[in-house]
Amino acid sequence: MPKFVIFSDLDGTLLDNETYSFQAATQALDLVRSKNIPLVLCSSKTPKEIELYKRLLDNNCPFISENGGGIFIPNTYFSKEFAYDREVDGYKVIDLGASREILLATLRSISKETGIQIRGFSDMNVSEIAHLTALDEDTAKLAMERDHSEPFIILDDEKYAATIEDKINLKGYRHTRGGRFHHILGENDKGKAVKILSNLYKSGFGDIKTVGLGDSLNDLPMLKAVDIPILVQKPGGSYDPKIKISNLVYADGIAPCGWNSSILKLFMNLD
Repeated sequence: MPKFVIFSDLDGTLLDNETYSFQAATQALDLVRSKNIPLVLCSSKTPKEIELYKRLLDNNCPFISENGGGIFIPNTYFSKEFAYDREVDGYKVIDLGASREILLATLRSISKETGIQIRGFSDMNVSEIAHLTALDEDTAKLAMERDHSEPFIILDDEKYAATIEDKINLKGYRHTRGGRFHHILGENDKGKAVKILSNLYKSGFGDIKTVGLGDSLNDLPMLKAVDIPILVQKPGGSYDPKIKISNLVYADGIAPCGWNSSILKLFMNLD
């Protein structure tokens, strides 16, 4: 049987939308740990934020930050050599994203050209980010330490969202949307990072089968890049209507409840 590797979004997928708890997925997380299946966190969150959850999950696997902007691989994780861009805090890092400075300049330019008010994390203080995200202030500070992306909100969002997305694309950058914020990115996405890391796993472990779990549009590239894509429910029990893949598995449950039931069903069926 091939080795499995699980790639998972955090917010609204493994983590509860309001409490950021993964408690409802404990049974499946214990099963994954007992089978020694790598769980790669793949999120729009910053490296520092993801490291916080890695500690809570007792997770020593690589992770993907800022919608595929960076791949962080523990220094001794793979025995074979591979190309990387830098080393930081015990990780070999592959940088895929544009610099945050360039992205901020692009957003400011778009706001000036259109007259549409855009507020990014860089325009907000810690208490404002904490309020918008429902994070405590210490965690909100970690959310501000970004390398390759900028989350932002738009005044009169529904009226202007399509205009801002078009402007971002025209300037050669990418737009995606998570559970709470719009995001401006470079050419990176979760799918590109998942493919690179999957190839490193294949090089290190041979035949693998990949599983991906997400809930929002920014997860679509990741879900397209895995063998078994799983979509968890949004609050209220709906699924993101923009995510359409022929082999998509629809989770029976919201966020960590859906994560838990899907993983248990998948691996019980395999057993």
